[in-house]
Amino acid sequence: MMHGSRRVVTSLLLAIAALMWGSQDNAFAQYPSKRITLVVPFGAGGSNDILARAIGQKLSENWRVPVIVENVAGASGSLGAARVAKAEPDGHTLLILSSTYTINSAVQLVLPYDPKTSFSAVAMLGKAPMMLAVSKQLPARNTQELLDLARAKPGGLNYGSAGLGSVNHMAMELLKSLARLDIKHVPYRAGNVAVSDLVAGHLDMFVGSLPQMIELVRASTAIGIAVTGTERSHAVPDLPTLAQSGVPAYELEQWWGIVVPTDTSTAVIDALKSDFNKIIDTTEIKTFMSREGAHPTPSSPEDFAQHLAAELQRWYDVVKSNGIKVE
Repeated sequence: MMHGSRRVVTSLLLAIAALMWGSQDNAFAQYPSKRITLVVPFGAGGSNDILARAIGQKLSENWRVPVIVENVAGASGSLGAARVAKAEPDGHTLLILSSTYTINSAVQLVLPYDPKTSFSAVAMLGKAPMMLAVSKQLPARNTQELLDLARAKPGGLNYGSAGLGSVNHMAMELLKSLARLDIKHVPYRAGNVAVSDLVAGHLDMFVGSLPQMIELVRASTAIGIAVTGTERSHAVPDLPTLAQSGVPAYELEQWWGIVVPTDTSTAVIDALKSDFNKIIDTTEIKTFMSREGAHPTPSSPEDFAQHLAAELQRWYDVVKSNGIKVE
């Protein structure tokens, strides 16, 4: 009788386990089972938003479900990130990240999410270098001349940014740290305001996105000095990288990628990764990125996770060494 009871219990346990595995397999087989929300942690019109809408349209076409791009702006992207961190980990709520995410995570003292544990990486989408440009009134036409001028006038030059903790701010702080320069930071409420002062000669230098800076250089309203990536950009092939022209260890690229809430299943992440890698390899997305001075960067979840960890550590180090704090 005792052996019979054990057999019954064992059979029940096996049946329950089979039902559980079956339900999980069935749930994945139906993925996506409803509309997908792609959260952009900034307002409409920026690079994150434009790229998200272009890729979201392709994702919707592939999966035949609506992909809704939701702008959740505020706190330098933290509000949108927190929205996704608290979402159901079923693969139907995604977050597009950019380099601002790792920078903001390093400079903000308090965050509504844990940058190391709240998300699972899916795939990187693309990268783009930035451009360092100087005022036409500044007597420097290349990196070495700018470095010599800054060292001859410690604290006498300035640079602008879109605010404390912005990518423009951190790009210049990285340059200052590596080249051992003393250049005054002038934070603005927005990058376009800083650019206006650069053109007017009220600001000595600014690091901005390629589309923004190329327009100034082609109009001869500012002087392009160098790009920030690891190699020259096809958009401005005449400009060397900072690493090639006086600051060997310098490397900074804007990047974009997709994450989901932690605990999202590996099967769902792999499905998303596969589709995103296919989408960024299409002619339409390649052309779109090229116009933005960017290039697609297909990746595995593991590679993107390693990139996020390395970027976080790099900006933690820069923030600590330069005493940067954003309350």
